[in-house]
Amino acid sequence: MSVTWYECKVKYRKTHETGEQKITTDTYLLDAVSYTEAEARITEEMKAYTSEDFRIMNIKVANFSEVHPFENSDRWFKSKVSLVAMDEESGKEKKTNMYLLVQANNVKEAFENSTLAMADTMGDYSIPAITESPILDVFPYFTGEEEQLEKFNVLETAEPAEQEN
Repeated sequence: MSVTWYECKVKYRKTHETGEQKITTDTYLLDAVSYTEAEARITEEMKAYTSEDFRIMNIKVANFSEVHPFENSDRWFKSKVSLVAMDEESGKEKKTNMYLLVQANNVKEAFENSTLAMADTMGDYSIPAITESPILDVFPYFTGEEEQLEKFNVLETAEPAEQEN
């Protein structure tokens, strides 16, 4: 099942490290099935971020094929990946672009993380561009079933305990 990612721009009063409060507009990414759900989800997420009033300034569909968080990374980068395939009819190389959102600390690390994300790709590809994204945080949708499924899989694969006679 493919995921639709939405970029949400939210304007709110933010307290900076200096203690100064400023009105700022930040961009967040979340997955949803519709604009309406995206609006409801960003509203819930922002309630946890700020007790102040906030305004959702814009919601748009993001063109990310995949999102890859990495531990110990604090910024998000947009990686343009060109998949290379041979056109059977013309015999020429055909490039198809897709975009990954990868978490990293710098561009070099973003390139390495993009390469890791593409490790299972069978075809040829190149990474012609990586840019830092304005996205501050990503909120993937979790139903809670993932945790239960994980527990179920652990129970399924666990060895039965030997019974004492």
